[in-house]
Amino acid sequence: MAKKTEKKKDDYRLYVKILWGLFLMPPLVLAACVLLARFGAFGPLPSTEDIANPKSYLATQIISSDNEVLGTFFRQNRVHAEFENLPTHLVEGLIATEDERFREHSAIDFRSLARAVVKGGSNGGASTLSQQLAKQLFTDNFDNVGIRERIQQKFKEWVIATQLEKQYTKDEIIVLYLNQFDFLYDAVGIHSAALTYFNCPPDSLKIHQSALLIGMVKNPALYNPVRFEERATNRRNTVFAQMVRNEVITQEEADSLSQLPLGLDFHRSSHTQGPAPYFREHVRSFMADWAANHKKPNGEPYNIYTDGLKIYTTIDSRMQAYAEESVREHLSNLQDIFFKVDGSRSTFPFRFYSGNAQQQIDQLLTQAMKQTPLYKRLDRQGASSDSINRAFNTPVELTVFTWDGPLDTVMTRMDSIRWMKSFYQAGMMSIEPQTGFVKVWVGGNDYRFFKYDNVVQARRQVGSTFKPFVYATAIEQKHYSPCMEVPNVLTCIDRGQYGLMQDWCPENSDGDYGGVVTLKQGLAKSMNTITTYLMKQVGPIPVIRLARRMGIEADIPEVPSIALGTVDLSVYEMVGSYTTFANRGRYTKPIFITRIEDKNGVVLAEFMPEQERVMSEENAYTIVNLMTGVTQSGTGVRLRTTSANYRYNHATGYPWDFQNEIAGKTGTTQNQSDGWFMGMVPNLITGVWTGCQDRSAHFGSITYGQGATTALPIWANFMRRCYNDPDLNVSQEPFPEPEYPMTIELNCNEYRNTQNSGFDSNTGSDEFN
Repeated sequence: MAKKTEKKKDDYRLYVKILWGLFLMPPLVLAACVLLARFGAFGPLPSTEDIANPKSYLATQIISSDNEVLGTFFRQNRVHAEFENLPTHLVEGLIATEDERFREHSAIDFRSLARAVVKGGSNGGASTLSQQLAKQLFTDNFDNVGIRERIQQKFKEWVIATQLEKQYTKDEIIVLYLNQFDFLYDAVGIHSAALTYFNCPPDSLKIHQSALLIGMVKNPALYNPVRFEERATNRRNTVFAQMVRNEVITQEEADSLSQLPLGLDFHRSSHTQGPAPYFREHVRSFMADWAANHKKPNGEPYNIYTDGLKIYTTIDSRMQAYAEESVREHLSNLQDIFFKVDGSRSTFPFRFYSGNAQQQIDQLLTQAMKQTPLYKRLDRQGASSDSINRAFNTPVELTVFTWDGPLDTVMTRMDSIRWMKSFYQAGMMSIEPQTGFVKVWVGGNDYRFFKYDNVVQARRQVGSTFKPFVYATAIEQKHYSPCMEVPNVLTCIDRGQYGLMQDWCPENSDGDYGGVVTLKQGLAKSMNTITTYLMKQVGPIPVIRLARRMGIEADIPEVPSIALGTVDLSVYEMVGSYTTFANRGRYTKPIFITRIEDKNGVVLAEFMPEQERVMSEENAYTIVNLMTGVTQSGTGVRLRTTSANYRYNHATGYPWDFQNEIAGKTGTTQNQSDGWFMGMVPNLITGVWTGCQDRSAHFGSITYGQGATTALPIWANFMRRCYNDPDLNVSQEPFPEPEYPMTIELNCNEYRNTQNSGFDSNTGSDEFN
């Protein structure tokens, strides 16, 4: 009996030990696994330094002068958001949905862990925000590996999460989490997500918008609002329910919010789309050179894709938008006319005036074909000419440019080349002459299809927009008055003079001759006879020297024909050079970046305006006075058109009725290949070039092909928008006169009285006596 009793006691003790063993085994195993993970048995762990400074790729931001983000350069499109910029409903909604006891636990929520073990995760996972952050920052993606590796990963997450909790406050963990999460479409972090899905910064998110982004955290691909609207809406409403459960919002608020549509304003971050894409590409090129020559404190070069730099530019985002709208508005209209007027020709869009036109077109298209990536790839692979030609002449599915948006169509690649060459392009730049700050940069129609930048890369004949250089040289050398009269007769520069091999006798484009005209009238009407007369007086070399001092860097041949704009220049050079006239004789070098900061706001570089005295204030003001005649009574007079005397013309647009003083110059090159307009008001110079990619593609008629029709309306539409926005402070005042008395007479009545009285023999009025 005693033995049986003793045996029962032994059995009882054994059962107790087993029960205690079963009870203690899981935590002991867990503790052992955690210790093993802590000491690296399951793979390396981040160092204390890594925990304190987790590696994170930050996008470099391009910021406008009015503090708008124009775009980013990135490996991961992440811009750091501060906790104070996060709405309370975003933070509390995230906690309510993903980690209800976030403020209470220290990295591991054992209650949620136990629930997940017992119920198999049916009521939610056990990972806290700290663990999720640890996974994002320091562990690899184990979604497609075995159970053992995933268990090891979980223990590593626990260890890293506890270290994160020691290193950071709860608010800092929230910020790290939201800055690290990938919301799809290159939207890494809450800042990029808010801009991508709702086109606003995080602090402007509304409750229903925050809830949508929070809902994506569970599985961004599954709850992608762009692809799965209903699924994303249901998930958003689940977030509302969690916010009610945790007393963040009331049930009434949740019911009301649940009725709202998603309200996406989707803008995927892309370097080929968005505001000022051509400008951003120019900044990228500049920054690549800058970064290669500037080192961090640790000696490494800066990386514009990962270091989170801030590039503060001179571009005004509002003016940039107005410029892009104006280009689109006019060129889409002009393109319709081009198709209607010339589109039925067999050689469209090209015109050749000698030789075999079709043969020249074939040569042009073949040359363009050889510049394509496809041709270069096939050529490297050793493909035969026949197979390459088949590849380019077989209909395939393609996406081509139209002003109504990208068009998915079926055509041969060769036909697509011809199609793209049929579009009129534009290059447009605005500058503040007193500072050199570039305010607007439009390099083409659509960067997705046309990568060539017509502001800085393209150099095209400038036509009559070069004539002010000739007039300025003559005024500097001869002290001519704009009122000086010159016979409107065919003027020749003889063979042998200035190296000419034959007589040069340019004609007026309208064929109108006779009588005498003032210099101001000659420039206003863009009379070649008057400009030729001035070139004959001064010669090409002084004109070239002046152009060099005014910022022109392109080669200019030492021939008289440059007087009529036969030289190829860029919009960038032309607009920059005109600052000399508007800035009282001082050339101001264009500047497009004011400063560069690192991710912590430390200024790495600053850029200041550079100016040089080129001519006197008096001479500069005289040129401005000459150029105002262009818009008062010359080739730019349509700027003064009012609704009362306006006859509608699809090519020119609507009446503009500008009343303020405007100095300008139109330009049209041979065969209407290029159209220009340079327009100035006291604090803004804007230059516009228009034309097709190839000079042989153009209107056949001067009516439609002249700069006053192709380029001037873009300037006018842009300026009208600027004047309708008083916050821009674009001047409508007259150009300021020199502070000291003028010695060049600008009043033609006074000038004539002086001449009739026999005074002021220095004006050159005796040239024809």
